[in-house]
Amino acid sequence: MVLVVNNENGRLRHRRGALGHDLIGIAVMTVIAAIGYFAFPDNLALLTRMITIALLVLSLDLVTGYCGVATLGHAALFGSGAYAAGILSAHYGINDPLLMMLAGIAGGAIAGLLSGVIILRAHGLPQLVLSIALINLFHEFANKASSWTGGSDGLSGIAPDPIFGIFEFDLYGQTTFFFGMALLLVVFVLLRILVRSPFGMLCRGIKQDPLRIRAMGASPKAALIRMYVISGAVAGVGGALNAISTQVVGLDSLSFTQSAEALVMLVLGGTGSLFGALSGTVIFMLFEDYVSAANPFHWLTMVGALLIAVVLFAPKGLFGTAAAFVRRRKEARA
Repeated sequence: MVLVVNNENGRLRHRRGALGHDLIGIAVMTVIAAIGYFAFPDNLALLTRMITIALLVLSLDLVTGYCGVATLGHAALFGSGAYAAGILSAHYGINDPLLMMLAGIAGGAIAGLLSGVIILRAHGLPQLVLSIALINLFHEFANKASSWTGGSDGLSGIAPDPIFGIFEFDLYGQTTFFFGMALLLVVFVLLRILVRSPFGMLCRGIKQDPLRIRAMGASPKAALIRMYVISGAVAGVGGALNAISTQVVGLDSLSFTQSAEALVMLVLGGTGSLFGALSGTVIFMLFEDYVSAANPFHWLTMVGALLIAVVLFAPKGLFGTAAAFVRRRKEARA
């Protein structure tokens, strides 16, 4: 009886500690967003772009960091959400931002289901090959379906209405920034709940030992496909936000480069940690923006040097390494 009570107390303390860390993290995110808003009032487009890419990287972390699925084609989900929201506005005249967001979620989820069914038929390097093939197929399909997507010229004519009929999308990007930040916070909280749920624990177990999970009676493939659909929905939010903020959708949203950069950001921050995905996105995009402005000819060299240094000296990513250091300090004090 005493052992059961102690176990329950331990779980309660663990949950309270995790909740406290989450609240601190969300507070830090809010403070950083406020600092960015006041520090870069004339460059809110960059901050909004960071939010859209952060949603893509978060979705990638779900399948790569938590499930161990190797993919270099995750931009297919992002681009599908962007085109779904853009087509709804440009071709059907439905310009409500919330409805466009729902279309983006649906488009990303459907692309996630399709991608998951195909990619999860293989393991390891064949998964990478399948993901690269898929992103090229999505890209070529969007290019050929020019009557719907605009092809290489891009999909234009997107004109979102004011949010709730009140907040108009101004030229300075203030409404888009606050709208995107609200979406990011909501998605982040939902994902934190997801990864700590029994389903999230199941996906972590599949990453570590799928044979044991199968022996316990669960279906690893079915769970991974479900996570892929959820990941597609999150990427679709980012794609729809990108369509709303730029009011144009181009083929670059379905490019292999977009997928590769998202994976680099995830590795930079740390896989298997939503905070790592966010920090990697912010660090990479800010570093890229400043370095490319300071040295337009050799900025790729400096970006490459940063990535090599992180992989060699912080293999868990910047956030993952910092979190591990803090954890060791706490254990040493205890």
